[in-house]
Amino acid sequence: MDNHGRGPDPRPEGGADAPPESLADPGQRPLPYEGVWRFTAPAVDVSVPQARHAVRDLLLRQGVPVSEDLVQGLLLIVSELVTNAVRHAALLSPTLAVEVAVGAEWVRVAVEDNHPYRPTALEADHEETNGRGLLLVREVTREAGGVCDVEHTSGGGKVIWAALPLKPVRLP
Repeated sequence: MDNHGRGPDPRPEGGADAPPESLADPGQRPLPYEGVWRFTAPAVDVSVPQARHAVRDLLLRQGVPVSEDLVQGLLLIVSELVTNAVRHAALLSPTLAVEVAVGAEWVRVAVEDNHPYRPTALEADHEETNGRGLLLVREVTREAGGVCDVEHTSGGGKVIWAALPLKPVRLP
């Protein structure tokens, strides 16, 4: 929800009292920090820091057991994905959605817009100052032991997401 000019509202869909969706197996009780939260924001520059702050606040408020390194990686990913939506999709998608899903062992951040273009991570020229966002997202995700992808939505837009493990993964 937009929260009427005060920035993104990271509460679960349905308002403050709506219980988060369980991400646990059907026979298990979810951990206190498990859930899915989604908020929308206008596709404008000010939404980048607002989304970053909303995600950080959500992780802290829910008590998600994340290291500072993981938080910094997630916030970088959110910044890059929201920036890309603002820069490249705003014409066809005046709003974007940010989703944070937390399971027992992982956290997933996703940004959705209504623009049909499916971006790819490009190797940018070293002299260029732009064009490395998705490359950076892919690298941060890989270093954390996670996965990322771009998917089309049923409405013709796309969602770009990255899922990172809550516990550090040692790469060989």
